[in-house]
Amino acid sequence: MDVKEVKELLNSSKKIIITAHKNPDGDAIGSSLALYHYLNGIGHDVTVIMPNEYPEFLKWIPGEHTIIKFSMDTEIATTKIQEADLIFTLDYNHLSRSGDMEETLQKSEATFIMIDHHQQPDSYPTYMYSDTDMSSTCQMIYHFIEKLEDLSQITAEIATCIYIGIMTDTGSFRFRSTTSTTHRVLADLIDRGADNTSIHESIYDTNTLSRLQLKGVALKNLKVLPDYNTAYITMSQKELDTHNFKKGDTEGFVNLGLSIQGIKLALIFIENKNEGIIKISLRSKGDFSVNEFSRNHFEGGGHHNASGGKSNLSLADTVDKFISILPSYKNALDQ
Repeated sequence: MDVKEVKELLNSSKKIIITAHKNPDGDAIGSSLALYHYLNGIGHDVTVIMPNEYPEFLKWIPGEHTIIKFSMDTEIATTKIQEADLIFTLDYNHLSRSGDMEETLQKSEATFIMIDHHQQPDSYPTYMYSDTDMSSTCQMIYHFIEKLEDLSQITAEIATCIYIGIMTDTGSFRFRSTTSTTHRVLADLIDRGADNTSIHESIYDTNTLSRLQLKGVALKNLKVLPDYNTAYITMSQKELDTHNFKKGDTEGFVNLGLSIQGIKLALIFIENKNEGIIKISLRSKGDFSVNEFSRNHFEGGGHHNASGGKSNLSLADTVDKFISILPSYKNALDQ
């Protein structure tokens, strides 16, 4: 990214849109709202547009009430995108990840700026800040503001938003992507007003009885394949409906399998009758790349140790397909 040119772009007031990927998570919402507060603070007309709904536990984040959801307010969102001078795409690197917004974004004549940490970025943006070694897009927003020599503009609200994305995308700072630099950034965010204890409680200590019971179902359905150091969980639509499933209720369930001693690969297969697909989350330890695995077999991708995918087969057939693939990876999973 040519920081000098971006800085020049931001020197005069612009109509700016900030977008993130479909089914936005803590990093997508946190990075978008952090950038929203920053750009708004230096005089721009800023709107955050998300493709669709997101979990309830993210709806307390400072500025969340300003977000427009494309799936619910399509006409307003489309007009905003059409009028934009600049469009930031955060936490995704291909417009197809924006869901139903894709066509509207493709038609835009605005200047695109991508800030993202996923692998294999597309070439659509005029300016790209891509770093696959970074812990989160939120950490990249911190460094983006740093590159603009504007860290003094980071308020408690911005610090809170950035902290949320780093915390959620690093599994509370335990993933390999959490570096000493990440911790120095976190320390500065706390100094600037991020209340780490309150943030953690607001994200993780918000269980409902139905979600805890759903977690019990996940544990009951947990299967271990010791020959492949692999564990997986299945969740049917009926099981979800029985426990009043809401978006975000299965967040983190995939890590239940990965927490078992000796497991290197963990997955959760979640039936989604509404979309006609099986959603898949994959996690791994060490050198096994779930990014490559999901790209090769389940139309997915993401990070080396954390990825997503999908299947158009039934839940049972998807699991059968997965198990049939594993022998090809036995050596990699034994290491």
